[in-house]
Amino acid sequence: MTCRRLWRALSRRRVDDDQAGKSELARVLGLIDLTALGVGSTLGLGVYVLAGSVAKETAGPAVCISFLIAAIASAFAGMCYAEFASRVPKAGSAYVYSYVTVGEFIAFVIGWNLILEYVIGTASMARGVSSYIDVLTNYTIERALHGAMPIRVSFLSQYPDFFAMGMVILLTLFLSVGVKESSMLNNIFTTINLVTISIIVVSGIIKADTNNWFIDPSDIPANVTNPGNGGFMPFGIKGVMEGAAICFYGFVGFDAVATTGEEAKNPQRNIPLAIVFSLAIIFLAYFSISTVLTMMWPYYAQDPLAPFPHVYDQIGWPAIKWIVNIGAIFALCTSLLGAMFPLPRVLYAMASDGVIFKFLAKVHPRTMTPVLGTVLSGVLTGILVFIVGLLVNNFNVFEGDASSFIFAIFVLLAILVAATIGRQPVQESDLSFKVPLVPLIPCLSILINLYLMLQLDFYTWIRFLVWMIIGFCIYFFYGVHNSAQGERDRLEAENLARKYADQVQTISKC
Repeated sequence: MTCRRLWRALSRRRVDDDQAGKSELARVLGLIDLTALGVGSTLGLGVYVLAGSVAKETAGPAVCISFLIAAIASAFAGMCYAEFASRVPKAGSAYVYSYVTVGEFIAFVIGWNLILEYVIGTASMARGVSSYIDVLTNYTIERALHGAMPIRVSFLSQYPDFFAMGMVILLTLFLSVGVKESSMLNNIFTTINLVTISIIVVSGIIKADTNNWFIDPSDIPANVTNPGNGGFMPFGIKGVMEGAAICFYGFVGFDAVATTGEEAKNPQRNIPLAIVFSLAIIFLAYFSISTVLTMMWPYYAQDPLAPFPHVYDQIGWPAIKWIVNIGAIFALCTSLLGAMFPLPRVLYAMASDGVIFKFLAKVHPRTMTPVLGTVLSGVLTGILVFIVGLLVNNFNVFEGDASSFIFAIFVLLAILVAATIGRQPVQESDLSFKVPLVPLIPCLSILINLYLMLQLDFYTWIRFLVWMIIGFCIYFFYGVHNSAQGERDRLEAENLARKYADQVQTISKC
């Protein structure tokens, strides 16, 4: 009986008859705000760096095709998010979606890992802003802090980055003031970022030379290492696909839109539209940037760390170079805001359901934001900023044939599951968005993400294991007993038992 009760607790699903019911959070985000959040969360420093590094080392001028493939793969996941958002317009993104459809335990695992994702993402973005500004100021921050307080631990950062931590604190204050104010700031930064990208594209078209897409191998200097075979695909189809796997990470972030289910106006309509619009804008930005970059300058001569400043130096346009640098700073700030924005919402959703500490669901009556969850987000991120060196490792847990074998097993299982699901009847619902070709597209999305998971290094899996152990301790010692859905289930069972007892008593009297 104990095992049976535990299984019922782990598999209980969230039931909410009034899915569009009242919320303590303020519904102030319109379609433009949501789209700007998705674009801002995704178009960070990657749009200024990723195209150059992939072009030089992996795909050549065909990097634009790599972005196209990555965009299609991201669209699979985006469509799934869009349908879930139209079905369950609640704060919490994938955590809430899985709670409603699969069960509480799986939902907790997903939500707990969303917390880790957003904390790491915010810390990395904060450190990225600090590093980029440090480069522009000739490494002033690094020299000052490394000289005053060096950290001589191999797996930690070389110095405590107070500048990055200060940005996190400032961002925490902005997010605590109100969602409308935070959204306005994000809209301004995103607009500046898109204007900068437009300037790059226009200037790139002016200086474009299609001959850079058809370079003869004999024209490549002898001192260039690994130039490939020249032409549009110097590294072949393999290079294009490897580039697509790298470019896929450039689309991570649009899911921040799905965490605003209780702060969006007309969420069933606006969130799916915002996801679609933001992915379209992101793809156009990446595709345009990669196209003009490889037309302006040969792929083998790109600077993988700062491609656009390097190219504009080479063509003699320093003014555009500084515009790009300023735009990159705003892009980083936007991504920093977009990375941290969803975190308090996930904490709020999980705490409201009682699977983590309920005090994190407290909403300030004036700002109508989860202040305690926002402050905790800032504290966790601020601490991680000091040890961001932990995030970078290059050791892969799966070598060659082992990775392919494991992936092949998952492909076979996916085919079997898809065939089984495909035989089930389809529920007819009036939704603002539905995923086409179910279950094919969801299964493709799962396989793409499994493939990327197999590329993670050994230490990433170790950190994941430690994080999950901490989460399981919280859930099994607190969440499973304080679950709001569990309480609703107990009350429903008591009511049914009481009605049954009354019926038995009535029958016995008769």
